[in-house]
Formats: sequence, C-alpha cells, structure tokens
Amino acid sequence: MDKPILTIFYQFNPWRSSIGGIQTVIKNFVKYAPEEFAVRLVGTGDDPRQPIGKWQEAELAGKAIKFMPVLYIENDNVRKLIPTTIKYTAALFGRQLASDFMHFHRLEPTAAALNWKGEKTLFVHNDIHKQISSQSGKDAIAWRYLPAAYFAIERLLVKQFTEVLSCNTESAKLYRERYPQIADKVKYVKNTVDNEICYPLTWDEKERERLNLAEQMGKSEETKFILFAGRLHPQKDPILLVQSIAALNNSNVHLLIAGDGDLRDKVSSEIDRLGLQNQVTMLGAINQNELAKLQKICSAFILTSAYEGLPLVVLEALACGTPIVTTRCGETPNLLSPKSGVICEERTPVAIADALGRILYNPRDYPIEACVEAAAPYSAKTVVGDIYKDMLERWQQRSSLSKNQHLTSLTGVSP
Repeated sequence: MDKPILTIFYQFNPWRSSIGGIQTVIKNFVKYAPEEFAVRLVGTGDDPRQPIGKWQEAELAGKAIKFMPVLYIENDNVRKLIPTTIKYTAALFGRQLASDFMHFHRLEPTAAALNWKGEKTLFVHNDIHKQISSQSGKDAIAWRYLPAAYFAIERLLVKQFTEVLSCNTESAKLYRERYPQIADKVKYVKNTVDNEICYPLTWDEKERERLNLAEQMGKSEETKFILFAGRLHPQKDPILLVQSIAALNNSNVHLLIAGDGDLRDKVSSEIDRLGLQNQVTMLGAINQNELAKLQKICSAFILTSAYEGLPLVVLEALACGTPIVTTRCGETPNLLSPKSGVICEERTPVAIADALGRILYNPRDYPIEACVEAAAPYSAKTVVGDIYKDMLERWQQRSSLSKNQHLTSLTGVSP
C-alpha cells in the first residue's frame, strides 16, 4: 500500500532562523511524522539560485522530506508593504499541490486550494477576531482595517476544511458559533513542545549555568535573567515589556530579548530613553536549541501580549522548568498553576514588575517540578502522534472503501 502524503503550507524557510511558534510546530510535525507518511513542505526560499516551484529532496529535523519554495523572501522577520501572506497566497494560485492531507497555518493561502482534492486542516494559532479588533496601532494586523472583507473571505473558505484545529479554546468556541455548519469539525488541539530539546536542569545545574552566563556577559554574580522570545510586533507589546523592567528598578535583573521584527528600532529607542542599556540585551533571532539553553537558566519567562493563542515559547519555558509571567490573554492563564507562574490582571508596567518580583524574590515558590508538570500534557511526540494516528486511520478507511468499490465494479459482487 502506498504511503499517504501530507503537504504542509506555510510562508517560511525551515532552514533559517525565523521567529514564531508556528515554525516550531511545523518542525514538530516533520520530526514526529511516523514512517507510514510521506511529508512535503511548501514554503519560501532566500537564495536566488534555488529553483522556484520545483520539488527538492531535503532533510528537516532528521526526516527526509520534499520541499518546494514558491517565492523568495529575504527576511521574513520584518513585514513589507505587501504582507508576506498575500505574496505567498498569490504564489500558490495556478499550482496543483493537492495531496491526501494538507495542513494550512494561515487562512488566506487556502483560497488557492478551494478546488484541490484531499483532506484540508486549518490550524488556528491566534484569536483572529481579537486581532482584528485590537487597538495595537498602525503596525497591528492589516485586516483590522477591513474586518468585513476578512469575515466574508473566512465564510467562503471555512467550508472546505475537514478539520479546524485551534490551540485557543475561546477561538474554537467562536468558530463553532459563527459557522454552525462545520461546528463538529472545529476542535481544540494542544500546542506542542519538543521534550528532546526542552527539558529542565537541576537547581544546582541551573545556578551554575546562570553564573556562567553572567560571567560571559560581564555581569555581577547576583544577576538574575528574565527572558522574552517572540516577534517584536504590537501583539507582543515589547515596549510595555521594557517599561516593566524599568518599573522593577533592580539593577541585578537583566532582560534578554530573543526576537526581531517591525518594532526593533522602537524597542531599542525605548531602552535608551529609560537608561536600561546595561539591563537589556537584544539578541535578535536565535534558533530553537540556543533558545532552549536560555529557557533552562533564566529565572522567569515573560509575556506582555495584548492577544495570544497559546504561545509555544511558554510551553518550552515551562518544560525547561522556568516559571511564567503573563498578561491575561490567550490560553496561557488556563494552564498555569500558582506554582508555575503569575498572571497579571492589569497590562501596566507596575503590575508586571510586581509579578516579576514575586518570582525573582521567592524562586522556591515556583519549583522546577511544577513548571514541568504544567507542560507535560503538551509533549509533541504524544500530541503530534495522536493527530497522525487519526489521519492514518481515516486514510486506511478510505483506501479500504475505494478498494472494495473497485472490486465491486469489476465483479459486480460486493466484497
């Protein structure tokens, strides 16, 4: 029996350090794909010598895949005048890339797939309706200016999906309410964390690595590190993040910002304005393994977001034994316990600084074991494995039915 083919569609180059949890989720779906599946990835390229629109044999996360870039994107961490999603969607039109299973991580590209045969799954990573209503400013999601147009496109496209999988319970609920005709296809799905990369150190190991990092950076032995990782975008509100460090007013606290994006220059200016040059380091985009090293040794991971789904970096930090400070948005507050993080009821520098202080000054109240326990249900090997298991069962049922129908047509007798 031939292997079922899964084709994953997303606007990124998997061999470059780009920012976003979606990229890591996709890599988990490649890494933990069972041998029964053949996996293809339709993405972007950044080398003009790379042929566009041609399948190439490649390896990703230790697995052999087929990869097709459909356009060139030199740096997908910074938005251009025409959004990358629109360019990527346009590049898909006129192509025939259907397969047994197709995974989409943005709605817009599915417009090119309306007539493609095969199972289509839409992964919803953010609460798009909150994004559209966000008041985050001119750099927020472009659909905020055309909400009626977005919802009209959404109504047209959602009918084609076999499944809509959301990592945000509120978003899943909203999809069921807005589209009752597909309500039974909308499901909550856990986001994923790779425990082979994200795992905790002991308290002694963590302390030793913290001291090593402080020495490497020329900081005092008393320095405690706070980590943020993500796109520097109004959704994440990195300006509020920097202001919270100023409000904490502790010279022995150092913020590490792993990420890049449209607000990079504004964040740098805010650091200068607040005189935090010695307390904040902007690392730029770093790969998953480098990020995991930091997640294991920092005292806290922080999110000051205006809206979220379930950020993968939260699960990674928890799996590394690091507690979370977060605003009350997205799915994160639902998975934290009083021993694995602090939820800020107000999105203000003072409230966030107070939450950070609770963890920094009472670290034993947030034990490594409690953090790891909070992330345990989100193991990529388990979550991804279960999704593939369901896919394989459906494919086998279809194959068996097709075989029986073929035999009936040949013999006139039902098997």
